[in-house]
Amino acid sequence: MRTEKQKMLASERYDARDPELTADRQRARALCHAFNAAPTSEGGGHSALLAELFGYATDARIEPPFHCDYGYNIALGANVYFNVGCVVLDVAAIAIGANVLFGPGVHIYAASHPMSAAERRQGVEFGAPVSIGDDVWVGGGAIICPGSSIGTGAVIGAGSVVTRAIPALTFAAGNPCRVLRSL
Repeated sequence: MRTEKQKMLASERYDARDPELTADRQRARALCHAFNAAPTSEGGGHSALLAELFGYATDARIEPPFHCDYGYNIALGANVYFNVGCVVLDVAAIAIGANVLFGPGVHIYAASHPMSAAERRQGVEFGAPVSIGDDVWVGGGAIICPGSSIGTGAVIGAGSVVTRAIPALTFAAGNPCRVLRSL
C-alpha cells in the first residue's frame, strides 16, 4: 500500500494529517524559522540552511522572510532570486529555471483542496506541479496557482494570478493572468 507521502509526491489525493507529512512540514517550518531569524552578516549560514531545506546546495538568493511546506519538492536553477515575503507551497514538484527573479510577496501554490466539503473535513489534499522557465521575472504580489507553467523569458505583472500556461517571451498580467503582448 502506498504511503500518504508517496501519494502526495505523485500528485494524487492524500491525507495531509499523516504523521510523516506532519513531521516533514514541521522540519521545513523550523528550517525556515532559523533561516528567517539568522543575521544576514552570518555569511554561509543562510546557504547551509537552504541546502538542508532543499536537500541540495544552491546559489539562490532568498530574502527573509521565506516560507515553504516541505522544501524537498522545490528545484531551483542557478541564480534564482526571491525578494522578501515569498511563499512556496510545494506539495507537488515546483521547478524553477535559471536566472529567475521573484518580486516581494510572490506566492507559488502547488497545493489544492477538493471542492467537496466532506473531503476537506477529512484532511484530503492534492497538488499539481508548477513549472517556471529560465529568465522569468515575476512581479511583486503575483500568485502562481497549481498546475500553472510560465515559459522561458516571460514577464508576469505585479499582482497577477497565474492560473494556466503562459507562453515563453510574453508579458502577461491580470486576474486571471493573460498574455498582453509578445516580448
